[in-house]
Amino acid sequence: MTLFPSSTQDIPSIGDVPKHIAIIMDGNGRWAKKRFMPRVAGHKRGVEIVREIIKACAERGVAYLTLFAFSSENWRRPQEEVSFLMQLFLRALDEEVAKLHENGIRFRVIGDLSRFDSKIVDLVRRGEALTAGNTSLTLTVAANYGGRWDILQAMEKMLAAHPEKRSGFEEADLAAHLALNYGPEPDLFIRTGGEQRISNFLLWQLAYSEFYFTDTLWPEFDATALDLAIASYRRRERRFGRTSEQLQSGGSRDQVRSSAARENA
Repeated sequence: MTLFPSSTQDIPSIGDVPKHIAIIMDGNGRWAKKRFMPRVAGHKRGVEIVREIIKACAERGVAYLTLFAFSSENWRRPQEEVSFLMQLFLRALDEEVAKLHENGIRFRVIGDLSRFDSKIVDLVRRGEALTAGNTSLTLTVAANYGGRWDILQAMEKMLAAHPEKRSGFEEADLAAHLALNYGPEPDLFIRTGGEQRISNFLLWQLAYSEFYFTDTLWPEFDATALDLAIASYRRRERRFGRTSEQLQSGGSRDQVRSSAARENA
């Protein structure tokens, strides 16, 4: 498997448009409450926004979009809401994957699917298989996902595949088994809804991501709001441990030091 550059081992390439955007879609319930509507109405509206943001990312040249749909801690919510979310997920899988495929979008789900109904798991696997060859955008949905779970399961897989690496292993050995090993680390992390924390999302992968927090609730986060986030990203100075002076003196021209170069050195 070809691993993407690690932000702690290499200097990833940088562009005006984030190659990978990761989003915590927060604020559905509060949006509904402000309108004296049940929380589930906010989740329904949230699905419509997902469609808009997927389309906007594809149009802007974003290659990877990862959405935090349901965390491993969300099972603590009221049972009625959890049940509705499961039904909404099932309906979205049934209705949306074919549309994704028509638009050349690759669909992936990361997380512990063992707690989901078999119908959901089956639709997930079928959707992943159907869209596996698509290249316009990779959409990843994190469901029953937690960053700590991700690191632990990666460790288990690594040791199962390479028992000899109980000690002396390197970052790349573990990274190969992380849930998002098929894509680069996020350039831009967005959280809607006003909260300013990552809530156990992509703990490993967000090491050098640029963070963007907005008070905008997810059901109101449209393409214009996405453009504001990307504009903020463009104003950031991505140093990856270097100084501003190094960038100004031309160090940014040598942003990528590939594994092949290291091997041939």
